[in-house]
Amino acid sequence: MDPYRRNGDQLSRTQALAAPRAASPVVSPAGRPDRLVAGYIFDLDGTIYLGEELLPGARRLIDALISLDRKILFLSNNPTSSPEDYAAKLTRLGVPATREQVLNSVDTMTSWLVGHHPNATVFPISEAPLKRALATAGIRMSDDPTEIDIVIASYDRGFDYRKLQIAFDAICTFGPARLVTTNPDRFCPLPGGRGEPDAAAVIGAIEGCTGVRCEQNTGKPDPFMLEAALERLGLTAANCIMVGDRLMTDIRMAIDAGMPSALVLTGETTPDILQAHQPDDYPTWVLNRVDEVLPESIWSERDWTGTGS
Repeated sequence: MDPYRRNGDQLSRTQALAAPRAASPVVSPAGRPDRLVAGYIFDLDGTIYLGEELLPGARRLIDALISLDRKILFLSNNPTSSPEDYAAKLTRLGVPATREQVLNSVDTMTSWLVGHHPNATVFPISEAPLKRALATAGIRMSDDPTEIDIVIASYDRGFDYRKLQIAFDAICTFGPARLVTTNPDRFCPLPGGRGEPDAAAVIGAIEGCTGVRCEQNTGKPDPFMLEAALERLGLTAANCIMVGDRLMTDIRMAIDAGMPSALVLTGETTPDILQAHQPDDYPTWVLNRVDEVLPESIWSERDWTGTGS
């Protein structure tokens, strides 16, 4: 599923995220959660950290949730690191996390293949973490297009014409192989307002030359990722809050599941981008910083101000 598609039409990022739409006057969601919930699901890039820096309020938020005995899960579409790597990075930055508290599209793609296509031979256009996870799970991999059943389009900074040719041959010449993806993100945010092409660039290249459509996404906003997250937490959607910086992945997944959601304005989405969207894309709350997901009563008890880390 491409989060930038509407009614079968492909929208550019500018159209999808910035162009005004004809609609009734837009009123942004106000306020913040007024009570604690059992589980908190956090996006990483643009929500908890950006690059190698924690975002404001992230450290004290996680410390508070731990002391309040709340369940925490970090949920990322980015498959260029393993869950173990993400847990180590969070801990290094001052946010203690275990491997079980991190779920990313490496996990979900592997579990989807094991559950739905355990005997398939796959060609992962990906970086090392996904390949290691597939090998550990016993999924057979090959770059021989005559053997490939499934092409995985992923975030791959080593993507080249050779890989595109193998995918084309597997799908069109010797196939038809199926096309799936770890995540539909167009770009990964970088510090300084920059970004780099993500898995959508690989998907687009393969779709463009083969004419096929990507059949399955195992990252946000697909329900498969949310189901995996809730299973990991042992909670229902109604008992969690999804906190993220992207309307069409983090927030869309929560909206589709009836889960409360909080958009933080520390990553991709700006107030202008939010205002350009229809109200049915809106989160439950819009926060300036991630620790505002806690009720004001918790801030008062802990004597927090809006400048703490």
